[in-house]
Amino acid sequence: MPYSEDEGGLLNNFAKEPKMYTATPPTTTEKRNYVVQAVLGLLLVSGLVVLAASISNLS
Repeated sequence: MPYSEDEGGLLNNFAKEPKMYTATPPTTTEKRNYVVQAVLGLLLVSGLVVLAASISNLS
């Protein structure tokens, strides 16, 4: 671990910096998969809301 020492003899430790990398933009296949996941998630949530509303109207 890298450290420095000042005039008074105090040590100052520094964290090891992580490697930096650049993000790559999503491919067309990944974009399509994101859209499919969004639609499926929206259907699931809306279906649960409809189910909850129908159950609450029964009682």
